[in-house]
Amino acid sequence: MIEADDAARVADALAKNLAGVAMSKSNFARLPDRYWGYYARGHDGKGKFAVIVTYSENEADVDELIKMYEGWVAKSRPPAR
Repeated sequence: MIEADDAARVADALAKNLAGVAMSKSNFARLPDRYWGYYARGHDGKGKFAVIVTYSENEADVDELIKMYEGWVAKSRPPAR
């Protein structure tokens, strides 16, 4: 089980990272007309984390990305013991 302190550190790191991205409009220059995605990855002494944020005017784009990720997780996860 993930400890509360570890979860809080991960959430804090992600929030600070996303806030930094949001503060500069230049990070969003030349975006596609309808779809935007953001990926961040990090780690500490105990483990690794990643986040994917996706925005689209077309709901199917987001649904497709989630299905792709779920498929990757299912293939990559080691068998249960």
